[in-house]
Amino acid sequence: MPLVPSNYRPPFLFRNGHFSTIYSGVFRKIHGVVQRRERLELPDGDFLDLDWGESPSPTQKVVILLHGLEGDAQRHYITGSAKRLHQSGYDTCAVNFRGCSGEPNRRYASYHSGSTADLEEVIHHIIGLNRYQELYVWGYSLGGNVALKYAGEGNILPKALKAIVGVSVPCDLKNACDQLLQSKNVLYSQRFKRHLLGKLREKHRRFPERITPSQIEAIVTLKDFDDAYTAPAHGFKDALDYYARCSCNQFLPHISIPALILNAKNDSFLGTPCYPYEAAYNNPSLYLEVPDFGGHVGFWGRRNISYAEDRALSFFESTSL
Repeated sequence: MPLVPSNYRPPFLFRNGHFSTIYSGVFRKIHGVVQRRERLELPDGDFLDLDWGESPSPTQKVVILLHGLEGDAQRHYITGSAKRLHQSGYDTCAVNFRGCSGEPNRRYASYHSGSTADLEEVIHHIIGLNRYQELYVWGYSLGGNVALKYAGEGNILPKALKAIVGVSVPCDLKNACDQLLQSKNVLYSQRFKRHLLGKLREKHRRFPERITPSQIEAIVTLKDFDDAYTAPAHGFKDALDYYARCSCNQFLPHISIPALILNAKNDSFLGTPCYPYEAAYNNPSLYLEVPDFGGHVGFWGRRNISYAEDRALSFFESTSL
């Protein structure tokens, strides 16, 4: 499917990628979303906390929402998405990745950009409820990579799964890491590293045999973190092996259900390999929209509804016709 034209034209201030990213991440607030938490026990003895939200009227449609790196199901972009969906007749299941719900997960391993097995568990759980006829997945950033990788891995997808949306997706994980290590992104990378190291120190307290204080202290960059923890904890040789095996780019040609990628051209987290033009041209199921503006998970919109929220909803609606 050729590149999807974009008509997103925000006010002047929101045409700056950093301003859009920071405003949406720090200043935007969402109110009025009621959620119910369910703990899903996993086959390996760990758990996922799922935050459910409901449409005001009974519905047979549900959207699984996936957050980004060190996010959770209470982040504005998740609750904003949930609110928009509830108003339009969808229930939502917002997934807190392992260790992201406010309580440490039980195992040394946690979550990463390619952890599709946990998404599959959530999908099977929802299908087993026998409550929904239509199922959609909507992921932001890391969560978008997980969703698209899942859709293109070659597994038999459930008939109920109708469409996928990924917003601000790091389709090439090495490139995204390289971008985050640049000076333009130092505030973001330092914030991510601070949160990740806090969790890793907690891991050391519970699993002292798996990582030492000196190994933690040697972590300077996000790539160092992936070399020291993400890769060995999840069965990868090193960070580069993790990036190579988990980037969704290689799975995009195999996606067979409607999938939309919404990546802003001025997203400072993404470089050229994160805009999969060729895959979109060659796969009739894959839609790529690259607005000039939006930053990283920004996409300001009027009435406190982001452009991404309206765009994803319209995409889901178009696939259910």
